[in-house]
Amino acid sequence: MSEFAPVAFGREARRLKLDTIVRLRWLAVTGQCLAVSVVHLYLGYKLPFLPCLAVIAAAAAVNLWITLLQPASHRLAENLATALFAFDILQLAVLLYLTGGLLNPFSSLFVAPVLISAASLSPLRTLGLGLLAGICATLLARFHLPLPWSTPAGLALPPVYVAGIWTAILLAIAFTAVFAYRVAEEARQLGEALAATEFVLAREQHLSQLDGLAAAAAHELGTPLATIRVVAKELDLQAEPGSAMAEDTKLLREEVERCRVILSKLTSLGQEEGHGFFATMSLGHVIEEVVAPRRSFDIEFITDRSGEGPEPSCRRSPGLMYGLGNLVDNAADFAVSRIDIVARWTSETVSIEIRDDGPGFDPEVLLRVGEPYVTTRGHQAREDTGGGGLGLGLFIAKTLIERSGAQLTLWNAAPPRGGAVATIVWPRAEFERGAGGAAGELSPGGLSQAETVPI
Repeated sequence: MSEFAPVAFGREARRLKLDTIVRLRWLAVTGQCLAVSVVHLYLGYKLPFLPCLAVIAAAAAVNLWITLLQPASHRLAENLATALFAFDILQLAVLLYLTGGLLNPFSSLFVAPVLISAASLSPLRTLGLGLLAGICATLLARFHLPLPWSTPAGLALPPVYVAGIWTAILLAIAFTAVFAYRVAEEARQLGEALAATEFVLAREQHLSQLDGLAAAAAHELGTPLATIRVVAKELDLQAEPGSAMAEDTKLLREEVERCRVILSKLTSLGQEEGHGFFATMSLGHVIEEVVAPRRSFDIEFITDRSGEGPEPSCRRSPGLMYGLGNLVDNAADFAVSRIDIVARWTSETVSIEIRDDGPGFDPEVLLRVGEPYVTTRGHQAREDTGGGGLGLGLFIAKTLIERSGAQLTLWNAAPPRGGAVATIVWPRAEFERGAGGAAGELSPGGLSQAETVPI
């Protein structure tokens, strides 16, 4: 199946590049070194200088390790990013323990790892990191070495003031995390919407370009097709009735006529056909019209139609008929002996499922099947099909069917049967749009009972 996946796109888009986090952490290491050095060497305040440098060196070592781990353009997986942010929180907590706990003005830096996590990781992971930062802040409010100060005993602040600092840190973590997540989420949604729009426009552009190609092909193939038709007619006149040659020439003329019909459809996909009564078709008539020209295939077609209430009807659409026909042709190319076409309807939806008993889609193309120039044939095509195609058939079918308001899903059936499955689902109101609500006029009495009809 080829389908734009905004959820997967969003997860990939918010993952941090390794180069970004490495630069931020080098900035933190540099700032910590300067702060400790200025306080101890310039201001002359006594603090455990060597242990502080050891804690900072640990952060530098981890930064060197992740630099060597992956190239700078690599986007970190959520597990590794979460572990790095947790390490940053714990490293900062140890450094603050050595330098005064929450009395240290730099205790507000607990907000930084949680803030970055909110913008780049899932909410659950950000919540975990926020809880870790809150636990560290709570412990540092009670357990820490004295704040480096001019007096030997350090600076002592009232417990209420310390509690205020603790509250401010927790509120800052919660507020900035929620704010950063909402801003990042809105930016991601906008990016996904723009990407989806570009994707749809690109598909429409591909199809528009194919319109001219189809018209040119129909024009160029018209003359040789007419010649083949004349020659086939002459051969039919020369063949003895009932002979093998007569049967072959008859089949040749039928296939030439089928080619002529296909070329005429290619030049009128965007036009409305039919007026009055014949402009509306029941779901059963849609399936019959798609299957009827393919009865000469050495394949058994089985249809199964059932649903709630009267059978739905739709307005005749050349694009829809071509799209469904292309899916059936694709199934016939790979089916061993049988194709099932199952139609279901409820008060809310209408669906058609096309199943074959062939090998199914190859795993490497299943995720992209339906995109332009991605062919499903390759090595799984039959030898008598004459090789692979350009990969435009399913792309055109998918685009035309989705233009009718449906959602097309392509997948492989589970063993033991296997085979490829194409499922088309419409909202019922969308399927019946333009049919005048005459769901029962073309199928008196409806078809509320399941029926299995070999065609």
